[in-house]
Amino acid sequence: MAPRLRQRRLRRVKLAVVLVHYRTPDLLGPACDALVADAEAGGVELEGVVVDNGSDAGDRDLLRGLPFRCLDPGRNLGYSGGVNLGFRETSADLVVVMNPDVLVLPGCLAALAGALEDGAAAAGPRLFWDHGRRFLLPPTEEVSRRAELSRMLAERGPGWAKRARRRWRRHARRHWLAHTPSASYDLSGALLAIRRSAWRQAGPFDDGYRLYFEETDWLLRLRAAGLEARLVPAAEAVHLFAQSTVGEPRADGWFLESQRRFRRRAYGAAFTRFLELAGRPRQGPAAEAAPLADGWRERAGWIEVSSSSIGYPAAGRRLRAAAASPDRRSADGAPPDRLPPEILARLAAGTYTLRAVDERGRELGARAFQNP
Repeated sequence: MAPRLRQRRLRRVKLAVVLVHYRTPDLLGPACDALVADAEAGGVELEGVVVDNGSDAGDRDLLRGLPFRCLDPGRNLGYSGGVNLGFRETSADLVVVMNPDVLVLPGCLAALAGALEDGAAAAGPRLFWDHGRRFLLPPTEEVSRRAELSRMLAERGPGWAKRARRRWRRHARRHWLAHTPSASYDLSGALLAIRRSAWRQAGPFDDGYRLYFEETDWLLRLRAAGLEARLVPAAEAVHLFAQSTVGEPRADGWFLESQRRFRRRAYGAAFTRFLELAGRPRQGPAAEAAPLADGWRERAGWIEVSSSSIGYPAAGRRLRAAAASPDRRSADGAPPDRLPPEILARLAAGTYTLRAVDERGRELGARAFQNP
């Protein structure tokens, strides 16, 4: 009886969706289609807007064919500015802000709306890297001086890096293994559901962040206001990840600017200056782990893939479901130490590390691979 009552209540929910777009018109159509399909199936009434931070004439023709209203601010407001404009231009009490490189999976919107109606001020889904839901994307890294020091020391040598990965792994697995909604302020701005009253109480996103760290900053303000954010594992989505910044030469500069702004606000100017002076790497991304040895597949519980020389943050794939297979291949026949073709096809060029880890978090070896 209770589930039917809950379903009837959610059928009256109105949800605004704010998509902040930057030069990825081909992704907007599928993202909007997935939202509309999930809303119709879940009985959620959608009020959708697209904030266009960057399009040429051809792109704008594609945007006009979308099922959502398109807002043209006339310039790039950044992600924060786009979110704030979308909030002002919608009226629903529950609002989802998201990137166009996210595809919600069935039941995602209803689960997020349910968490907000149950008292959460903000809620985030479980995010996957691929449509087969094999690789989980990591949560936002822990925000603390201790975590910053751990990352800084990880750049100093393999031993420190291994300790830092162990700490990060505990943080990531708390999110990856969650089965029920749980309190977390380490949610991704790629898709975040927010109660409008919480946005007013904590204040709008800081539009001083052009890109990166804006949701982390806002979630810290949410926590400071005594409001709760929750990870909702039943809400699932695929994040194609970083498609808006592929080929954007200013992305690295935007990251560094936002990182410094966030650190100064979260830790103070003195600690930020210390990190900038002391945190310069003393070594390059040299091999730091034993290579994968024979028999690792029988002992591995997880595969982690990272573009960072210190091995985290990383996407993670749990291998337990493939344990019955002699070589633990996935359903598509790919061995566990190979990324699915769909991920490789959109992966940025660079060096990546694939690491095997057991269920207790012990590392079994790693291999580096180059994506051309």
